[in-house]
Amino acid sequence: MTRRRRTLSEDDLAVWRQVAKTTNPLEKNSFGTTRLSENSAPDPEPQPIKSETANGVAGTPQKFRIGETAADHVGHTLLPTIQAQLAQQPLKMDARTFGKLKRGKLRPERKLDLHGMTLAQAHPVLNRFIQSAFADGLRLVVVITGKGRSGRDEGGPIPTPRGVLRHQVPGWLNAPGMQALVLQVTDAHARHGGAGAYYVYLRRGR
Repeated sequence: MTRRRRTLSEDDLAVWRQVAKTTNPLEKNSFGTTRLSENSAPDPEPQPIKSETANGVAGTPQKFRIGETAADHVGHTLLPTIQAQLAQQPLKMDARTFGKLKRGKLRPERKLDLHGMTLAQAHPVLNRFIQSAFADGLRLVVVITGKGRSGRDEGGPIPTPRGVLRHQVPGWLNAPGMQALVLQVTDAHARHGGAGAYYVYLRRGR
């Protein structure tokens, strides 16, 4: 069985002629590769990249020179404050006792002052202090960190919050190795150090 050869209709030929008028022939160079003829249209100029603004309207990004610093109002606080993080923790101790604790009505049985220590020095000292207090059957101790130095960050590659120890101590006390000893961590009352100290309420020893 032979296949009948298909021919183009007059309408198809008319469309093909219109398309052929808009094309440019390719020319071979001395290397055997092809290139567009001199009559071909040049590539369109690149358009500036558009970005969406806060209200969703497209716009051109603002120019930025190397060495410039971003404006203060465009900064972002990625982490909540220490007070907010502690407030989000579930209450594990007796609510009535916790209320007395927050009002400064309970007296700490032992105190640890971490002033002047580096992170590497303070961490093992804190661990030994909590372990010793737990072994002695104490329930409430206070850890003093200080509020840290005032002033802005010095602009290093990683932002440094004010009061490095103040930010690190709650995390250390809530680490897996400490959860068997520590029941609750909260800001201390003003009479016991205020925002520069933490109450650490220990679990009851078995």
